[in-house]
Amino acid sequence: MHRCMDWRSVRFDWNRARAFLLTAEEGSFSAAGRALGIAQPTIGRQVAALEEELGVTLFERVGSALVLTAAGLDLVEHVRAMGNAANRVSLTAAGQSLSIEGTVCITASELIAAHILPPVLGRLRRAHPGIELEILASNTARDLRRREADIAIRNFTPTQPDLVAKKIADRHARLYASPAYLERIGNPTTPAGLADAEFFGFDRSDLMIRGLRALGLELAPRNFPIVSDNHLVQWELAKHGVGICIVMDQVGDAEPRVRRVLPDFPPLPVPVWLATHRELHTSRRIRVVFDLLAEALA
Repeated sequence: MHRCMDWRSVRFDWNRARAFLLTAEEGSFSAAGRALGIAQPTIGRQVAALEEELGVTLFERVGSALVLTAAGLDLVEHVRAMGNAANRVSLTAAGQSLSIEGTVCITASELIAAHILPPVLGRLRRAHPGIELEILASNTARDLRRREADIAIRNFTPTQPDLVAKKIADRHARLYASPAYLERIGNPTTPAGLADAEFFGFDRSDLMIRGLRALGLELAPRNFPIVSDNHLVQWELAKHGVGICIVMDQVGDAEPRVRRVLPDFPPLPVPVWLATHRELHTSRRIRVVFDLLAEALA
């Protein structure tokens, strides 16, 4: 026979447990407060109240840092599991909604969000004015399972469990620069002519160098004198004749201030995927946006 849980034995407030979890994950009361949109003193009071409720000390100060005590370490994984369960409740409830109204959060790379999505989102708003949109333009993949976004447009195969993913297109990226810059480096016509060219990188790792070498460009770190993790900044630099930028040809070919570098050079493949949490896929408004994006971006 199934035995009901004795709720009288639960001796703490979930909001306080959430404050404890965020403090443990973020490393300070102030960072936890920013994550929750709550003032730092409130977070501190909630954690102190939880310690009093449970009769344990959860943190100790080491210099200016908060460090979990042995009791805190024992409890944090249990509270994290509670947080994941609460998130699943939210996802399931959101997925059951049949309303065509409400907010949908879409995440995409900066370039796609700024240059490819605007006409698509204009069409969506005209067709469904009751749907409000949040756009997260980021080159960092957002975690759909933690509800950081409802729908993701990604340029790699989504592999997380619990996601509904659909490949909608195979795009290409190419090298672009201003005519003035190309003239300055001698209007190269072969890969060897780019040996001293200046490219833009996202960071100081060799990931892009290895990718371009695989295509036949012998480049070194000295070819990347400017790095920026913001693709839109790189694109503006290219338009102003500072160097060479790698951009999807759908965007690059539409910009009159630049032209392709080595037009016969093989393009870089850019797959385009749509992904959403499988529980949200049953939500009518999420499904409407997902399907419209799939059609428009294909």
